[in-house]
Amino acid sequence: MAKASKPKILITGARGALAQQVITRLKSHYQLVIVDFRRRVIMDDDIPSYFVHINKRGFEDIFRDHKIDGVIHLGRMETDESNRFSRYNANVLGTQKLLDLCIKYDVSHVLIMSTFFVYGANAYNPAPLDENSPLKASELTKNLVDSVELENLSQLYLWKNPELNITILRPCNILGPGVRNNMSLLLSQKTAPVLMGFSPMMQFIHIGDMSEAIVIAFKQNKPGIYNVAPEDWVAYQDAVLSCGCRRLPLPSIPPAVPRALSLLFDQKKFPSYLVNYFKYPAVIDASLLAKTFQFTTSRSLDYIFSHYKRKKMKTIE
Repeated sequence: MAKASKPKILITGARGALAQQVITRLKSHYQLVIVDFRRRVIMDDDIPSYFVHINKRGFEDIFRDHKIDGVIHLGRMETDESNRFSRYNANVLGTQKLLDLCIKYDVSHVLIMSTFFVYGANAYNPAPLDENSPLKASELTKNLVDSVELENLSQLYLWKNPELNITILRPCNILGPGVRNNMSLLLSQKTAPVLMGFSPMMQFIHIGDMSEAIVIAFKQNKPGIYNVAPEDWVAYQDAVLSCGCRRLPLPSIPPAVPRALSLLFDQKKFPSYLVNYFKYPAVIDASLLAKTFQFTTSRSLDYIFSHYKRKKMKTIE
């Protein structure tokens, strides 16, 4: 009887390390339903799991079979996972279908994971960038158009459909065990590329702190747009050294040169369309999140970087 009274939450992108931590934090307080478009995720607990793409007809069956009260949408396709067309279909059209189903089936709370990349990185960025700053990423590279369009779509539903109580989170670089985004893969290597003459300030948040921010924002249900980042930041080249990487200097001018050289690296680690983020700062102001939810991070930069340093030491041993 007690179990039946718990709200039922749908979590997308269940395969990811971040989603796994969110599931662990929520499973004792909610009934969970999880879905991933890459593969079915098997959980030890009695949690229904589905392997289906959001754009497929079978996705609506989840809403029919379960009375979903809230959605945590972490299933955004990363820039290195597919081509621009597939990412647009998954991230933009897929999110639109998800939100339309939330309206149709009376879902009362939706949390959507975005990224700080939407602000873009250029020499004229104010520091720090608050939630009202323009989203310029699509002006710099077509590879981030889907990220900006996902944001624009989410904001449209946020204002037009207040009954959905939409919360949008824009985190900085997420690092830690199990994280496989561009920055985490880059800092996991023994050698990391750096652009000569550039070392922009960057922010990093531990996966544990990020999962806690998601859970707190979802539980408190205060709709809006929030940057997620710690109060401190560090120069990129210092971060590289703190993670135990050797620096590989690359010429930074003319602009076409670093982009061309990036093609020599694994695109998952140093993609050409993110070169500007290794030149110019995109530091975000997360004071609104801290004030609204009384949230502070608990893992220091030293703690975050020590994970990557230990991994390299184990490789040497």
